Amino acid sequence: MPVTTIDPKILSEIKGRFAEDALLSVNAAKNSTAIRFFPENHENEIRSPFFRDTDRIIHSKAYTRYIDKTQVFYLCENDNLTHRVLHVQLVAKIARTIGRILKCNEDLIEAIALGHDVGHTPFGHTGERFVSKFLKNRKEGCFCHNAQSLRLLHELEKNEGKHINLCIQTLDGILCHNGEWLVEEYKNNPCKTKEDLLEEYQKCMVDESEPRNLRPMTMEGCIVRVSDVIAYIGRDIEDAIAVNLIKREEVPADVCEVLGNTNKLIVNSLVLDIINNSYGKNSIKFSKDAFNALDNLKKWNYDNIYNSTKKMSEDDKIEAMFNYVLNALVDEKLCGNIEVQYEKWKAEQSEEYFSKNGPARIAADYLSGMTDDFLMNSYKELVVPRSFGFSFAAK
Repeated sequence: MPVTTIDPKILSEIKGRFAEDALLSVNAAKNSTAIRFFPENHENEIRSPFFRDTDRIIHSKAYTRYIDKTQVFYLCENDNLTHRVLHVQLVAKIARTIGRILKCNEDLIEAIALGHDVGHTPFGHTGERFVSKFLKNRKEGCFCHNAQSLRLLHELEKNEGKHINLCIQTLDGILCHNGEWLVEEYKNNPCKTKEDLLEEYQKCMVDESEPRNLRPMTMEGCIVRVSDVIAYIGRDIEDAIAVNLIKREEVPADVCEVLGNTNKLIVNSLVLDIINNSYGKNSIKFSKDAFNALDNLKKWNYDNIYNSTKKMSEDDKIEAMFNYVLNALVDEKLCGNIEVQYEKWKAEQSEEYFSKNGPARIAADYLSGMTDDFLMNSYKELVVPRSFGFSFAAK
């Protein structure tokens, strides 16, 4: 028989460790304050609530699909480039480094960091734009990857037919993580309720600008949000150099003087700057010099990497692919493996899901969960004629 209980003496000692909330900063999220949408019984639980969230996230199907999702560079045959699965690990590591020094809850930090990008579409932010455009044309809202991450982990992902039921502090940090909106100081909103969280989520489903207005309810959420920027800004430069899109000496000299010109130096400079300016404070803050340098570097990255004409040269074809597959899902004109997998996915959803969502949103939910390769292969199945083989005779 499987072991389902733990020795009561051991359990008592373990639960005593949960009381280590006293060792955390006054501004940190306490394990004792963790709230879930649905009640659970954890009498024999050996994990703290946010630690459980991390386990639930990494065992989810959505997390598994990180492995072949683009970070920045798609259609590049270079195994050394960053993929989404590595990015979230880098965010977790950087955020835990900051959180440990600031005496914040590392379990909550890790859960937010590892789950924050599960809602990303294939082909990164490029794909996100195409899916959002499709939804807007169909008058069914818009697409924001941060809201889709919450949607996946709160509504769509099931474990044995049940919601995986993450803590609201974790879901809030995931919704509010968006590292594209950079500010000098990050302050949390501890008065936020689960009702407020759901209201913010619904706004993000219809307004692409809403993520810039979000404030996490926890300091841990603020730490992950700033760590998202720190994790990608220098790493994207290294990847761009690896594919010969830019040269290191092209990075602005005034930025390099403050932050350095390698990912290692940039990460170290920004992490230490955050610690120096946030230690013992009730916010996460950059110095003015570091913030200005980071802001300028981010703008430079957009001009020379993310919006590079070379990088975007295949985007018209990619958009056509997205639209073709999305329309095929809406019209249910499918074949091959995508038809089989789509039917399996629909069978996992509730009747309420289909009554609450229009055909375009349902298509977007399914396509956004695809990996880059699965989308490409599905498109080929739908568009490229299949060979009949040597003859029509049954084999």
